[in-house]
Amino acid sequence: MKSVLCVILGGGRGTRLYPLTKMRSKPAVPLAGKYRLIDIPISNCLNSGLNQIFILTQFNSESLNRHITRTYRLDAFSNGFAEIIAAEQSIESANWFQGTCDAVRQCLKHFTDKKIDEILILSGDQLYSADFCKIIEAKRQAACDIMVACKPMPMSMAHHFGIMQTAADGKISSFHEKPKDTALQEQLSLDFNGAPHCLASMGIYLFGKNVLVDLLEQNPDMVDFGKELIPAAMASCDVKSYEFDGYWEDIGTLKSFYEANLLLTSPIPPLNLFDENWKIFTHARFLPPSKINGSHINSSIIGEGCIIEGCNISSSIIGLRSHIGSGTHIESSIIMGADSYTLAEATIGNGPSTPRIGQNCFIKNAIIDKNVCLGDNVRIENKAGVSDYESGHIIIREGITVIEKDAVIPDGFQI
Repeated sequence: MKSVLCVILGGGRGTRLYPLTKMRSKPAVPLAGKYRLIDIPISNCLNSGLNQIFILTQFNSESLNRHITRTYRLDAFSNGFAEIIAAEQSIESANWFQGTCDAVRQCLKHFTDKKIDEILILSGDQLYSADFCKIIEAKRQAACDIMVACKPMPMSMAHHFGIMQTAADGKISSFHEKPKDTALQEQLSLDFNGAPHCLASMGIYLFGKNVLVDLLEQNPDMVDFGKELIPAAMASCDVKSYEFDGYWEDIGTLKSFYEANLLLTSPIPPLNLFDENWKIFTHARFLPPSKINGSHINSSIIGEGCIIEGCNISSSIIGLRSHIGSGTHIESSIIMGADSYTLAEATIGNGPSTPRIGQNCFIKNAIIDKNVCLGDNVRIENKAGVSDYESGHIIIREGITVIEKDAVIPDGFQI
């Protein structure tokens, strides 16, 4: 696999994940109490034996760059690397990345290793476990120019993905990016386990290196893989599909992020975080184990370095360094924790504050971002069922309440 280069796209503005992307890029958003989304594709690469990895970054990339630099320092004797290529203005182009394939086009000058024969393009904001060696072997056996990973999805989701039709040998005969026309959707429909489904692109593309370079150079105005380059490539290249049969979730919206995280708290989640043979790597923080006193915790994930005192927590994720006061009830929520570890009591109001969840709080169906200082007797439950709302540090999207990073919420606040 030394002839395969992995290119992970660092994501655009991430507006559908706002406010989690207000201060960070999508791949830098915390996941499952201790990871970040970018850890998923990088871990899949490393577990697949692929250790030549570029991550292309642009928007709100400081925290993402810091995490990658601190975490993925590969062995100097392995010839492997996980390096950042930040968007830059150059003599060839004064523009920032305009889209997915434009980002790769502008970075081609960095992909000069003559031993590289194939380039694997990945997204930085998806949740899945995949052995990329299977995709690589499938492409080589098919002797095709491009292989697109795909997965059957319910027909109701067709307008969210690139949808394709394939022949018996896997050759892609048509490809439509996020079709909204119902007649076209019906035309692309297929039966899967007795229900109408579509064959959706996972945004994972394996190219022959020379094929990719030629396509990008011959189509300088094309900026997106799904919308433009893949459909255009079908006219001159052999483009085939690879059907993936495992769990895969595109973290495109706040709701999908919320649901995918909480699904990990189920007794047998679709993504196994405990697989010793397929580890998910992240930054080693050397935090103390969490301390829990007089609490009832059910179907939840608790990160390291937490202090939980007399709480009732169910179906929730409690992130790193969370300090939760007594009498607090947390249900179906994500508490992202804090960047610094302190036992100091927070002072609510005009004085100094430290990240914590106060005493006698009630939190339901919410995401509490990092470093939030929540006072005592705060109630966050969206009891009125408001779908969308925004005021100060509090935002509701699709009924999910989000408290922005670094917010200070006073005693007795209710929403």
